[in-house]
Amino acid sequence: MSKSNKRWVGRVKTVSTYPPEHTFDQPAEKVAEIMADRKVSPKGLGSAIRMVQYFINRGGKSLSAKRRRELEKAKRLLQERREKQGDKQKPAKKRSPRKRRTTTKSRRRKSTTTRRK
Repeated sequence: MSKSNKRWVGRVKTVSTYPPEHTFDQPAEKVAEIMADRKVSPKGLGSAIRMVQYFINRGGKSLSAKRRRELEKAKRLLQERREKQGDKQKPAKKRSPRKRRTTTKSRRRKSTTTRRK
């Protein structure tokens, strides 16, 4: 098995949004600005943060320490921006409560109304 096949990130194929070329070669502030754009991350800042983290994971050992620090900084900037916008985002959908299923035992108990001594 070659080195590229050992890591899960090497096998990922996606058709989602693509950031412009050389985005991750820029300073943290610029990376955060580009990734926060709705054209790049249409699902919001959470999506942008995941893309930056994915790039860090994909870089693995070949990513220099300096580049990794810069990308981690960009991720922190995006997280801070998301915290500031927290109350502006629409709330998550509430799920309707599930109906509780009764077990066979409880059904039997309900059906027997007279008890024998």
